[in-house]
Amino acid sequence: MATSLKNLSDYNIEDVPSAESMKFGIVVSEWNTEITEALYNGAYDTLIKNGASKENIIKKYVPGSFELTAGAKYLAELTDVDAVICLGCVIQGDTPHFDYVCSGVTQGITQLNLQYPIPFIFGVLTTSDQQQAIDRAGGKHGNKGDEGAITAIKMVHMKESLKA
Repeated sequence: MATSLKNLSDYNIEDVPSAESMKFGIVVSEWNTEITEALYNGAYDTLIKNGASKENIIKKYVPGSFELTAGAKYLAELTDVDAVICLGCVIQGDTPHFDYVCSGVTQGITQLNLQYPIPFIFGVLTTSDQQQAIDRAGGKHGNKGDEGAITAIKMVHMKESLKA
């Protein structure tokens, strides 16, 4: 498993551009809330640590991970965010529901990245069990929310650097 080789929260702060002038939307799934709130806290804290202001972070909830793409689209269309971080958690069950949700969210976020001029960040855990999710939401493998925040900052910076 790739995550076992890398801590999701490890990054060199000197390699991360300032987020001081950036505005972020964060869409959080209400399903598996213990995990998704931990992911949100990681993303939020990392954005603040890298210069984002509280006023420039918009948090919105959607019922489940499948709805992340619609929530992210609404943020892109109805606010002036520079990036949207999508945070969710889908845990394998006994039915193929897991496969459909994971595939739909992955394809949906990819499609948003192609349709809109801002980055949409995939911060969705797709795990075999609850413990794997805990391990990646602030546990022994770090926090996918931290990784999502750093990715958002770097992608906004990349876009801005191309404009210059």
